Amino acid sequence: MPEPSVPGLVPLAEVVRSGFTESLHFGSAVGLAPDGTAAVALGLAGAPILPRSSAKPLQALACLSAGADLYGPRLAIAAGSHTGEDVHVRLVAEMLDAVGLGFDALRCPADWPEDEATRHGLIREGMSASAERMNCSGKHAAMLAACAASGWPTGTYLDAAHPLQRRVREVVEELSGEEVAHVAVDGCGAPLFGMSLTGLALAVQRMVLAEPGTAPRAVADAMREHPEYVGGTGHPNTSLMRALPGAVAKGGAEGVLVVALATGHAAAVKVVDGSPRATNAIALAVLKAAGGDVTAAAGFERVPVLGGGAPVGEIHALEGI
Repeated sequence: MPEPSVPGLVPLAEVVRSGFTESLHFGSAVGLAPDGTAAVALGLAGAPILPRSSAKPLQALACLSAGADLYGPRLAIAAGSHTGEDVHVRLVAEMLDAVGLGFDALRCPADWPEDEATRHGLIREGMSASAERMNCSGKHAAMLAACAASGWPTGTYLDAAHPLQRRVREVVEELSGEEVAHVAVDGCGAPLFGMSLTGLALAVQRMVLAEPGTAPRAVADAMREHPEYVGGTGHPNTSLMRALPGAVAKGGAEGVLVVALATGHAAAVKVVDGSPRATNAIALAVLKAAGGDVTAAAGFERVPVLGGGAPVGEIHALEGI
């Protein structure tokens, strides 16, 4: 099948159905060696992207450094994109209650939970979409906790000029080693700071390799110890972290994923069509090419393509990554 040309980008994965290459995913990717050097650089690895929810570990770190009382599951959900299950909502409620706030303080939009069983249950009960079920409510609760701890206004915490968001920007620039390339508004309403894939991979790598007892390491450890709060039942980030003990994995909308192994090998991926379906496979291929051991996650290297409910093909990273 002829490969179409996308300026500056490269084909990263293919979708094969019944022996026929049906689709290709183009994009960029970077793989870092433990010393922070780029062992793999594909496409526009140094160009700015919007990291979307892959930046949540950095936002959680900013909240922690601003005085928020975050630890264990609370810190994991602050850095995660939860699936809106009851256990997640209870934890968000506890975080808000600890600083004298309720769900009405959340400024993320109302949404249905991503977990299908929970969503169907709420519909059967006649419930409506709500802010606490939105996958970013853990991050927003952490931001409110940070504001309460530092004496900052809670009603305007999503303003890019707010002291908390200025602190987030400082953390992004410090760990990525880059100046923010662009300021946008994320889907949840929070400010979003653009950086390169290389900067994103380096930032998360630095958190994983930070000294025990430091704030960056605390975020990485919380995510690794409580992956069910980084995502939830069946969530790809949760599943990948369980398959790779010691790894931190955080996906974002529009085909972004960052993964850092306990050894310090790290990868960041951006699929230009915005689909996340191949990002795990691509990231694992990049990590392997960078020298990382991902043997335990071999089951994530190929995604089944179904026909009539049965596997008839697969999605996999292209050879040569």
